[in-house]
This record gives sequence, C-alpha cells and structure tokens, in this order.
Amino acid sequence: MNVEQLIEALRTMPAEAVVLYEGDAGYSLVGGLHLQPNDNGMPDEVILFPDMSDG
Repeated sequence: MNVEQLIEALRTMPAEAVVLYEGDAGYSLVGGLHLQPNDNGMPDEVILFPDMSDG
C-alpha cells in the first residue's frame, strides 16, 4: 500500500475514528509518522510509530 492508497482508504472511514495498528503485542494507537527517504533506488518509506503516552 502506498500513501495515496492509504489516504483514499482513510477517506472512507469516520473522521472521529482512532487509528490503530496491529503488532505482535496486540493493537497500538498510532502516535505519529516519519518519512524515511531512500536514495538507493527504492521508494521512500512512511514509518508509523506508536503513541507511548500512558493514557
């Protein structure tokens, strides 16, 4: 999935819904994202990271 596909999929969801991702330890809230540019001929990557807050 690329960024355009993700945005289009998210547009079909309720705006107030929280965004989670599934990992080995269960579900986590998405706390942010980071763009990892690649200069080796591979596509750039968007990396999602978890919300590390206690609440």
